[in-house]
Amino acid sequence: MSTAQASRHRVVGAHAFRGLRTTEHVFTVPLDHGNPGGEQIEVFAREYVSAAHPAEVAGRLPWLVFLQGGPGGRGARVTSLSGWMKEAAKDFRILMLDQRGTGLSTPADRSTLPLRGGPAEQAAYLSHFRADSIVLDCEAIRRALSSGPWTVYGQSFGGFCALTYLSLAPHGLREALITGGLAPLDGPAERVYRATYARLAARNAEYFAWYPDDRARVTEIVEHLRATDERLPDGSRLSPERFQLVGNFLGGNTRVDSLHYLLEDAFTRGADGTRLSDSFLAQVHASVTRAPNPLYAVLHESIYAQGEASGWAAWRVLDERPDFRPDAAEPLLLGEMVCPWLFEQDPALAPLAETAHALAEKSDWGSLYDAGRLAENSVPVAAAVYRDDIYVDRDLSLETAARVRGLRVWETADFHHDGITDDGEGIFARLLAMVRED
Repeated sequence: MSTAQASRHRVVGAHAFRGLRTTEHVFTVPLDHGNPGGEQIEVFAREYVSAAHPAEVAGRLPWLVFLQGGPGGRGARVTSLSGWMKEAAKDFRILMLDQRGTGLSTPADRSTLPLRGGPAEQAAYLSHFRADSIVLDCEAIRRALSSGPWTVYGQSFGGFCALTYLSLAPHGLREALITGGLAPLDGPAERVYRATYARLAARNAEYFAWYPDDRARVTEIVEHLRATDERLPDGSRLSPERFQLVGNFLGGNTRVDSLHYLLEDAFTRGADGTRLSDSFLAQVHASVTRAPNPLYAVLHESIYAQGEASGWAAWRVLDERPDFRPDAAEPLLLGEMVCPWLFEQDPALAPLAETAHALAEKSDWGSLYDAGRLAENSVPVAAAVYRDDIYVDRDLSLETAARVRGLRVWETADFHHDGITDDGEGIFARLLAMVRED
């Protein structure tokens, strides 16, 4: 490693426990990769290696970079190898990034962003936090580690990043695996939300068919919240529309039935009459607050924006879906929709409301994908497409798959968006076999 590389990469810790070894890395990268001599930020990454590999063998294993869902999510903190990581660790060193702005990387949140200036300056800063910058961070890290082309595994938004990687830096990839993460390559964000509202409505219907009493319970909770001031543990009000966000439970095989357990715990009777229970309010708060990952809300619609403003697309499309409105007779539960009222109601987001509005109005976003390069792709790629995914639409996914040369699709109705939580070992093994087929 050269002196220049060494100055941009340092190891800050190493640990061994429960059948694995971890090494903690910090990399210095440009805020704007188009201006490498300008402001620098740090990106933290944790390396996971199975203890079954002797140290001298582990150091020769190929790298696999996991690109997690989000945006705005830090890398997973695991205490043992299980699921897809257990399978991957048989053959790889796994590198888990805290994508820029998250976790132990240079933070971007309500405390640090005001140091940039006002909302316009904060929005300009955050314009460097999309998939293109994440990919170029990966390339800087790959060079710092003196690695050849490596394997990437993208889940959800991480799959979007993998498509950007194939567009911007395919020379850095040996192969790419994608689960629930084939983004539309073009078109406005509205087409995404029209599709996902429709799939979410079908998922609501499926859930209420399994648990008919929960249909009445959801309506009862919404009506109660219209009339009663209920407060979450952080002191903020639980509004009907904020409660609807518990529909995120519907996006998985492993989580969907947990929604029933949440709802059955809703009400309690006390000296002041019928109220929502402390247990219920605590669980709802954990589900709907964006305190742990504010960038998820602030940057969410920007992941679809190319050459035009997102303009709060999910909120605008909601006008076409009165069945999801909180004043509907039997309101449906919402999913991965970020609406402007969230920045008024979530204390973790309120200081960033003007910044979020500035990003929603930004119309000069650059391209995230190179359709021409993807049409000529030579990197082996395999993707799992979940037929009933309420977050990443099946039809839009297959449209994208058809535009990436050589991309192999495994379409399945056996899993929802959290498939790698349900059977990570099996899904990872299948996709890896697909990219390595002759």
